Amino acid sequence: MLKQISTHFMKPISSSLAKSIEILNGGGLICIPTETVYGLAANAISEKAVEKIFQLKQRPSNNPLIVHIASITELERVAIDLPELAIRLAEAFWPGPLTLVLKKHHSIPGIVTAGRDTVAVRVPDHKLSLKLLNQLGYPLAAPSANRSGAISPTSATHVASSFGANAPYVPDGGPCKLGVESTIIGFLDDRTVLPAWISSP
Repeated sequence: MLKQISTHFMKPISSSLAKSIEILNGGGLICIPTETVYGLAANAISEKAVEKIFQLKQRPSNNPLIVHIASITELERVAIDLPELAIRLAEAFWPGPLTLVLKKHHSIPGIVTAGRDTVAVRVPDHKLSLKLLNQLGYPLAAPSANRSGAISPTSATHVASSFGANAPYVPDGGPCKLGVESTIIGFLDDRTVLPAWISSP
């Protein structure tokens, strides 16, 4: 059983959070701050919304995306057949810069996983993004918020520089604490393995 963690925030929704929710609910893109890098985010359940990520980033369609959830209690909504080791790692290191590659739930469209039967998922360690994820009824697909092949952004200013006039809305969460992408771990027979793919910027 997954550890039950409270995910309720009682403070009023800020204007930037409200605007972010409105854009995402309308099928649009925003850029979210995390402890690693800023991410280009869309509703992970909406194929049309996720398509916009690939278009804006100019990202190859065979490069899967990482799905962000609010807490470990949301894991079974995006992944199935969870190894016990994966649950223990999630309990120990989430929220944080650890991405787990697991068998995907049918709710996650193939465009997110590049046609694979696995999905990469993590809980970001950033107050603003966690508040956002807790207000949404769906997870977010969010690769780094930059053109493919460019340096991953660690501030809202970097995002604006990368996309220019095409930059989506960016709620400014300040500089990222770590500045490098999360560690990615897969599983085979309840052993940790390096995934066959590593998501690139």
